[in-house]
Amino acid sequence: MILITGATGHIGNILVKKLYKSGKKIRIFVLPNEDLSMFKGMNLEVYYGDIRDYNAVNKACKSINKIFHLAAVISLLPLKNKLVYSINVGGVENVIKAIKENNIEKLLYVSSVHAFSEIEKGATIDENTPIDPNKTTGAYGKSKAIATLKVLNAINNNEINATIIFPTGIIGPFDYKNSEITKVFKNYLNNEIKIFIDGAFDFVDVRDIVDGIIKASEKDNEKYILSGENLSMRIIFHYLNIITGKNIKIKYISELNSYIISYFSLFSYLTKMKKSLYLSPYSVHTLHKYYKFSHKKAQKDLDYNPRSLYETIKDTISWICKY
Repeated sequence: MILITGATGHIGNILVKKLYKSGKKIRIFVLPNEDLSMFKGMNLEVYYGDIRDYNAVNKACKSINKIFHLAAVISLLPLKNKLVYSINVGGVENVIKAIKENNIEKLLYVSSVHAFSEIEKGATIDENTPIDPNKTTGAYGKSKAIATLKVLNAINNNEINATIIFPTGIIGPFDYKNSEITKVFKNYLNNEIKIFIDGAFDFVDVRDIVDGIIKASEKDNEKYILSGENLSMRIIFHYLNIITGKNIKIKYISELNSYIISYFSLFSYLTKMKKSLYLSPYSVHTLHKYYKFSHKKAQKDLDYNPRSLYETIKDTISWICKY
């Protein structure tokens, strides 16, 4: 029996479906009142609870052989820092404790490339890049760094058998919870984007992440970066124009102006002048680091070969239009 936390998330729902289709017995751990319509017709064991509640986590871990721990929260708002740490760090602590108490064979933990220490702009990050929460930016990156170190410490102390995955920017269809990049695509389709950041990041198809996770779960005590393709926002919007047949001309703003606008956007959101956060300072920071993320190790060990992001974006737009 396999337990999956964060099962209704972007990675989670696709992972559940793929493992279920392969004949695996699946138990999912989800919040009460979670929308499970994406799993209609599937015979899943459902355990309700909060990842911060050890008793609930421990109960869900009974008679389990392998855990895929995906549950996490991403927030770009400083007011939610406490929530980010309690779920991303506290959740990992509870999972590790439950693994030891129930003698579970394997943990597959999904971390993030944001857990790695920030190095010089434009440098290449691989699995040997240090992890130090004091050298990351933002609550999400720091929380993932702390949580990852807790998993690594448990591995080094021979307390658990775990493999850690570090995905880059995840995009693709079946994003029922509307990640930031999916919101960008929807805003584009609604002709709501006139200006944008002139930056770039490494993005990867969620389906390739899931394939990599499943293969990595057969490895013992390893770390894998699952990256895709480094794309500028200019290229992404160029692809969108080709795919949709639109000819939207976007004005790209400099790093300095992006920061200025992002702080105004944050202020407007926090003071409830705006219903959504258009642009965050952390997004500007990330898109102007221009890091390269190497997946050579995953390519060698897992036969990991991510698809073209043009294909990903095309599939995502098709899904958004149908969903």
